[in-house]
Amino acid sequence: MANIKSAKKRTKVIAKKTANNRIRKSIIKTAEKKFLEAVEAGDTALATERLRQVEKVVDQAAAKNILHKNAAARKVSRLSKKLNA
Repeated sequence: MANIKSAKKRTKVIAKKTANNRIRKSIIKTAEKKFLEAVEAGDTALATERLRQVEKVVDQAAAKNILHKNAAARKVSRLSKKLNA
């Protein structure tokens, strides 16, 4: 356990950031899952709408440095490829 005041504060800050990052990653996974369900169902209109939602969430995560920008672009690219297939 940390003894120095600044180290104690850092552990609190890190815990909060970790929780926020976990929430954001969960939101990405949920949006991605909903998109894939729409693709499996064959509903292209719903799938395109869900893809837009996934793209928005992923781009926000990349802006907040939760995902690397190239990883975010790769994820969106692969999902759009699934929609077009």
